[in-house]
Amino acid sequence: MKTKTTILFAVIILFLNFSCSKDDISKGIDCVGESFFVKLKHTTDAANTKKVDFVIDYTGKYTLSSVKWTFGDGSTETVTGNTVSHIYSGAGTFTVKADVTIKNGKETCTSSQTKSVTVN
Repeated sequence: MKTKTTILFAVIILFLNFSCSKDDISKGIDCVGESFFVKLKHTTDAANTKKVDFVIDYTGKYTLSSVKWTFGDGSTETVTGNTVSHIYSGAGTFTVKADVTIKNGKETCTSSQTKSVTVN
């Protein structure tokens, strides 16, 4: 039981360390807490199976400021909204990452969401 508790504690510390910077915490936004309100979703376009539509669903109390997308194929895009479409050049499984920045007045917080996407 002690080993499980130690491992759980270590995972929580790592999660807190990588979820947001110390500057985010000192700014008054609970970056870790807000990350629970961020969901990365995707759908494949019916007409073009290489085209994937991504959306960030943020249900927290602050304002979604921007999303920096990394599509897993070497390309990136930063958008001010919560949606983006990407066309992959070939089939495969890609790890998509969304760095989501939320704001409250002048205060900001960035958390990351990842998802594995298979393109046929």
